[in-house]
Amino acid sequence: MDINKFGFLRVAAASPKLKVADCDYNTSEIKSLINRAQEQNVQILSFPELCITAYTCADLFFQTALQEKAIASLADLADFMKDKSALIAIVGLPLRVKSSLYNVAAVISAEGILGFVPKTYIPNNNEFYEKRWFASAADLSDFYVEIQDENIPIASEGMIFKTPFGNFGIEICEDLWMPVPPSSELAMQGADVIFNLSASNELVGKNRYRKSLVLQQSGRCNAGYVYASAGFGESTTDVVFSGTCFIAENGVMLAESKRFSMENELIVSDIDISALRHDRIKNTNFTAILPADATEITCELTPVSVEKLTRAFNPHPFIPPMGAEEENLSEVFNIQTHGLAKRLHHTGIQKVTIGISGGLDSTLALLVTIKTFDLLKIPRENIVAITMPGFGTSDRTYNNAVSLIQSTGAAFKEISIVNAVKLHFQDIEQDADTHDVTYENSQARERTQILMDYANKIGGLVVGTGNLSELALGWATYNGDHMSMYAVNASVPKTLVKSLVRWIADTQMEERPRKILHDILDTPFSPELLPADRDGNIAQKTEDKIGPYELHDFFLYRMLRYGDEPKRIFFIAQQAFEGMYPSETILKWLRVFYKRFFAQQFKRSCMPDGPKVGSINLSPRGDWRMPSDAVADVWLDNTSEL
Repeated sequence: MDINKFGFLRVAAASPKLKVADCDYNTSEIKSLINRAQEQNVQILSFPELCITAYTCADLFFQTALQEKAIASLADLADFMKDKSALIAIVGLPLRVKSSLYNVAAVISAEGILGFVPKTYIPNNNEFYEKRWFASAADLSDFYVEIQDENIPIASEGMIFKTPFGNFGIEICEDLWMPVPPSSELAMQGADVIFNLSASNELVGKNRYRKSLVLQQSGRCNAGYVYASAGFGESTTDVVFSGTCFIAENGVMLAESKRFSMENELIVSDIDISALRHDRIKNTNFTAILPADATEITCELTPVSVEKLTRAFNPHPFIPPMGAEEENLSEVFNIQTHGLAKRLHHTGIQKVTIGISGGLDSTLALLVTIKTFDLLKIPRENIVAITMPGFGTSDRTYNNAVSLIQSTGAAFKEISIVNAVKLHFQDIEQDADTHDVTYENSQARERTQILMDYANKIGGLVVGTGNLSELALGWATYNGDHMSMYAVNASVPKTLVKSLVRWIADTQMEERPRKILHDILDTPFSPELLPADRDGNIAQKTEDKIGPYELHDFFLYRMLRYGDEPKRIFFIAQQAFEGMYPSETILKWLRVFYKRFFAQQFKRSCMPDGPKVGSINLSPRGDWRMPSDAVADVWLDNTSEL
């Protein structure tokens, strides 16, 4: 599996065992970790700051013998890398340029020494007196350094290393802690990944703050951030180093090393270059600014083939992770309720109608409406909850709808659509025994007409119940359940609807409504527009017709959040749903997704107002503007290659 083909770049951070000022020992450990990284198909590997000499050499940095030995060790490493065309390594060492000494990162590969990046911000505090030994990159006036008869580029700022699979930049330790880190400009210049060679000592609570810096900077830069810090073997005369290593991507931690290890540490992860670039291209403020004196270095790098990605993908990206449910789900619920509250307050309306089917979507909409009325101190009786049984209504959903309405204190009203729809069939000459799209849609439109007209009668507003997944797939009747006066679930996908209702049931409901909600949660998804089977059970199951919602929600998330092409979505879905769905099933429903998504845009072009709750939304006034006449051929052709 060629991960580069799908937009991933495998990176690593290493913290080797060291001996202070023993370049031979340190080089040997670095080589050992390079070999380990190569075995794991790593493409770019970063080591800590000054790892060839060790960071804690102090005044020994002034010794010519140590300086020259460091250069000789670097040349040895460059020679060692000559047969490793699929790997780039970044190491740290002291480098004398004319009359100044610099703390630099050296980039080496099979091509040799590619370039040097000096540290910009030199600490001079109670723990580190680096200004005693090292000059800042800002003081550098040279553009090349001669190493073994070769002129190697060195830049004071803006050095971008360009590989076929992603671009990277480098900053060193203290640089990250500054108000404007060099990585900010490097990212603006096109660096997809930032490598930080560090030697950050340990203090109580410092690691938490350091970790937050890495996460925040990766998020601000829309970049991967690979952080490698000094560990066991550094001098402990005054401070201790733990070998902390992080790999983050756009605010998310992908890998983290074991701290205070007495062995060599290596962490590996796959950076999603394609996703990072998608976020940048959508951000029109993320304009590449390349100063006139910036340096671009092209690096050769061969692709790697691996059996599996090192990172995992959440198959349910809309569902909050463990530990974040309370905060995230309460935020969704509050956004929905406050959206509806503003609409009611603005219009002066104090009554609503809402259709209750006994299914999840209308259940969530009712719960949102109840909380909104409580928030506005409007009596719950002003919520007219209408159940409208039809040809396909099962006893289970009907009883749940009635019980739920009665348990919440909303006004209950039952209006059967059967006679009205039969009369309508006569008017349009529709055979009632022909269970086609006309048969189904006539029922949905009759229900919407009842809700709209009854809202007019009471001076109220129709609360919509349709969700984001149905909008994506067009699984709604145009001007039927597709329409309302305010759609509280419009940006809540089906998988999140279920999680949200379960959370409300378990945390905010008394025993009786909780039992009703749990039975609704266990009911198959169905529009109930076709007659029940002989035993009175639901005959029309949505997921049998259009596919599992968890797959469609995953496809939707990858397409809209990251702009992924079909073959990349398929590749990632195989990782995410391994052991849950075979590849052929994923591919089948992926094709269905694209066909329906493109064909049904006209329904989204005139969808009602509704609050945005997450990063994905299909409102034609906001996040998604698409012509209704666009064809899906490019996307479907992409799947034919799979």
